[in-house]
Amino acid sequence: MNWMILPFKRYAEFSGRSRRMEYWMFTLLNVIVVTVLLVATGSMGAFTDPETMAEPGGGLMALFGGLGILIVVYGLAVLLPSIAVTVRRLHDRDMSGWWYLGAVVGGLIPFVGFLVSIAFLVLMALPGTPGPNRFGPDPKGEGEAETFA
Repeated sequence: MNWMILPFKRYAEFSGRSRRMEYWMFTLLNVIVVTVLLVATGSMGAFTDPETMAEPGGGLMALFGGLGILIVVYGLAVLLPSIAVTVRRLHDRDMSGWWYLGAVVGGLIPFVGFLVSIAFLVLMALPGTPGPNRFGPDPKGEGEAETFA
């Protein structure tokens, strides 16, 4: 559970490095919370009401009304920690955080965006560079010279 809330503790910290465990556990937490909120919103009939859904923009009305507003509030609350943990994860791979902006912009291009998204997903799954790099010490603590001293 500590790995899931660690990005909230490092809310807007863009320096340093983050392990894969921190990134993926935070992603798992977000998927669980959004799924629970969507199920709760759907169980109240927001997305199944035929009158609401028949109107233009009915889906947005369902999302921004009642419990749907919780999804928007949660999304805004995790926006900055999500960006920060992704940048720190790129730092662990010894890459600049600006690659994240490139992946977001590349993801918006039709057809190419799918490939960019898959490549970025694979990049987030790869292990970080062992030992210290230009962004700080290894978050796993491996490869330090003091280990055998």
